[in-house]
Amino acid sequence: MTTTHTLRVPDASLHYELRGTGPLVVLVGAPMDARSFEPLADLLAADHTVLTTDPRGINRSAVDDRDRDATPELRADDLARLVEHVDAGPAVVLGSSGGAVSALALVQARPDLVDTAIAHEPPLNELLDERAELRARTAGIAATHLAGDHEGAFREFLALADIDLPEEVFRHMVGGERSAQDVADADYQHSAMLVPTTRWVPDPDVLRAAPTRIVVGIGEESAGQLCDRTSRALAAALGVAPTMFPGDHVGFAGDPEGFATRLREVIKG
Repeated sequence: MTTTHTLRVPDASLHYELRGTGPLVVLVGAPMDARSFEPLADLLAADHTVLTTDPRGINRSAVDDRDRDATPELRADDLARLVEHVDAGPAVVLGSSGGAVSALALVQARPDLVDTAIAHEPPLNELLDERAELRARTAGIAATHLAGDHEGAFREFLALADIDLPEEVFRHMVGGERSAQDVADADYQHSAMLVPTTRWVPDPDVLRAAPTRIVVGIGEESAGQLCDRTSRALAAALGVAPTMFPGDHVGFAGDPEGFATRLREVIKG
């Protein structure tokens, strides 16, 4: 059984969902919303309370000011308020992509709320030697999208991320009608979320000193991609070995059963 709720926080109304009973697991992305985690959440709900949410400004989580950046610190504060509100923590938090950056920012701000943080492929571009080039190219992606070239921005993003898609797959992903909500979410991602997420710099000293166990997750099929490299740089900064998960950057969606099995192993330590 899944229940849906709304939590009012400063400048936003957060949509979140709860499934199951047991220890709390939070599944979060950015810009991915709760829908991307539904198959994994359903599997974990057999023995966990699973919280999923739309990040601020995306889909069902409305913000009062769409011109305000959705920084990792703001998204971390949202997660802290959600965990405190459901009153079932401390939590295991699995963050994917931008959600992994949110999870790391949460550990830095409120480690008391997080038992284990699993940062799955965070796009921490500032940890790489080519950070200046990545900054410029990321800003270019945002500018291309906001100028109205959705397809061109997606091609630029794939090139930056070192993801090679067959043309027919690319055409399938960008073709067809886009809903008004899809357009609004993509616009918000490029205007308020993409740049502050990729320019966020973690504090390794604070993360290492936290009582939270931090796991750096990488997809087995992500070798050589940008988020493989940023994740390995984070793991090196923290002095931990990366933990491999099935699939690629969105392995939790492509193989939820395999991902759930691996995630249970990681949670158990």
